[in-house]
Amino acid sequence: MNNKAVEILEFNKIKDVLKEFALSDLAKEKIDKLEPYMDISIAKRHMRETTEARAIVNISSSIPIHSLKGITIIQEKLKKGMILSAEELESIGNLLKDVRRLKNFMKTKEQVAPSVSSYGLSLYEMEQVEQEIEKSISRGMVDDRASNKLQKIRKKIFILEERIKSKLDNILRNDKYKSYIQDSLVSQRNGRYVIPIKSEHKRNFDGSVHDKSQSGSTVFIEPAEVRKYQDELEGEKFEEEKEVYRILSELTAMVASYERELNINIEGMSYYDFLFAKGRYSKSIDGNEVTFNSQNIIKINAGRHPLLGNNAIPLDFSIGEEYKGLVITGPNTGGKTVALKTVGLLSMMAQSGLHVSAGKNSEFAMLGDILADIGDGQSIEQSLSTFSSHIKNIINILEMADKYTLVILDEVGSGTDPGEGMGIAVAVLERLYEKGSIICATTHYNEIKDFAKEHKGFINGSMEFDINTLKPKYKLNIGKPGESNAFLIALRLGMDNKIIERAHEVTYKENKAYADIMFDQKILEKDKVEEEKEKHYKQVSNIKASNKINKKIEIQKQSQKPMFEIGDSVFISFMNRTGIICEEENSKGEYGVMVMKKKIKINKKRLSKYISKGELYPEDYDFDIVFKSKKYRKVNKLLNKGKTDGLVLEEE
Repeated sequence: MNNKAVEILEFNKIKDVLKEFALSDLAKEKIDKLEPYMDISIAKRHMRETTEARAIVNISSSIPIHSLKGITIIQEKLKKGMILSAEELESIGNLLKDVRRLKNFMKTKEQVAPSVSSYGLSLYEMEQVEQEIEKSISRGMVDDRASNKLQKIRKKIFILEERIKSKLDNILRNDKYKSYIQDSLVSQRNGRYVIPIKSEHKRNFDGSVHDKSQSGSTVFIEPAEVRKYQDELEGEKFEEEKEVYRILSELTAMVASYERELNINIEGMSYYDFLFAKGRYSKSIDGNEVTFNSQNIIKINAGRHPLLGNNAIPLDFSIGEEYKGLVITGPNTGGKTVALKTVGLLSMMAQSGLHVSAGKNSEFAMLGDILADIGDGQSIEQSLSTFSSHIKNIINILEMADKYTLVILDEVGSGTDPGEGMGIAVAVLERLYEKGSIICATTHYNEIKDFAKEHKGFINGSMEFDINTLKPKYKLNIGKPGESNAFLIALRLGMDNKIIERAHEVTYKENKAYADIMFDQKILEKDKVEEEKEKHYKQVSNIKASNKINKKIEIQKQSQKPMFEIGDSVFISFMNRTGIICEEENSKGEYGVMVMKKKIKINKKRLSKYISKGELYPEDYDFDIVFKSKKYRKVNKLLNKGKTDGLVLEEE
């Protein structure tokens, strides 16, 4: 099928999960190659096999399936005429044991799995080969019992090794050689038993040097006393190798003579592994067998997306009888895309012979292809915008679509100007209908809902939304178009009904009252928006309180401000004349006032402002001109210029 649809619908993820239930690499290779069958009779046969495998899995947890580890290498070696190792022959022996056990196992399952159990009849037991391997090979080695000659040779080898060890032990315990020996340890060099002798004594010890230590302080010598035995031992080991090679050659020849039967057994075992992987996977998803039809009808009863498991809301879906085009509307995150993917993925799984996570009465069309446009498909490398990517994909879909095709379009016409996007969506849906495709699409456009309502062969669907909890129900309703919940949601969340009514008027060019709409008075969970509002009101309250305090402080400051400033003209009540303030208020409430060129202290109660200093003098006026003598000002000026010789400024 279409590779993009396989990727979008995540069929490869299903195969990855399925592989976890297989033991052998050969079965996993079959799963990797698994794809929808194009022949209805073949699809039905594979579905029936899965059903029977599931029945066996339900009643038996222990099925004698061989892992076939390394079996491909063995087959290659047999093809090339190479001699098999003892481990490889043992692996074939274990395989033949499991073939025999599997045949016997399947004979007991004829009632629950007549077809699958019959495949066991085609397996070959190869008893002679199994017995020969079992007699000759043990723990990955050629056993002594493999031949009388090998048994005699190994007995001689054992006796010779014991004699050599005994001779060497005597040498190590001999006081004559005690000072020569570096360490009381027997080792082997080049297959010969040797003793470690100090390098300076090598000429005093009768024997052949076979090696020396890295430092050169030790040499490894084969004593002359054991040379004869070691020569004999080498000869026997050579004979042993010849006999082992002969036995392995004969066993390999025997296996090769049954190469055809062996290959059939390997294929049969891997196919059983594949079947029981499907059976175990079916059990893991609580899957069921489904039926097929050639009338482009899809009926899904309580279907669940297999990758979501029990978290998925069951989907009831049908298409192909009264209508072949479904347009689903509903809120974002309401489950529209999951519903589309569920239909596409279950169709792909069923046609591949897998059980699907749906009710037993589900039925699927035999499809030539599934074409899908889901997600924005943006590519940084190709610099494609969301809309461009959608259009490019839809162009390909339109070229390939026909009456054997299921087309899935998510948010058709999105990513551009709403008016033009809606127009493209309608035109695409019309063309797909003309081509006879099964069409499943989602949209936000109200105009497309109207199109589906009025166009023959189309029907509306919607995802349910709970207006009281403001949460989607993830449930598909076919035959009912999705309502625009934006106004109701806004009203439910507390927006002024006058604003909602104005919004409705702008949108639909009609008046509608929202004041009488009531909701279930459930207390909604406090969300972040509510927290932000509380925070906002608290901050505003703090600002108001702060402003109030600051205003009081300002008033207090105003009340503490001096009644008069230096330079103000004041009226002196008891003298009935004016004067100029020349000194600030003291602790007794007295101001210094210049009256008739004299400075006198007068209590502020006897003063009133006559003319402020701002009206009498410029802003930066030097009041020393008024209050200080000419002599004082002259001395002060000289002091400011830095001339201090004999000058004293006396305060007036």
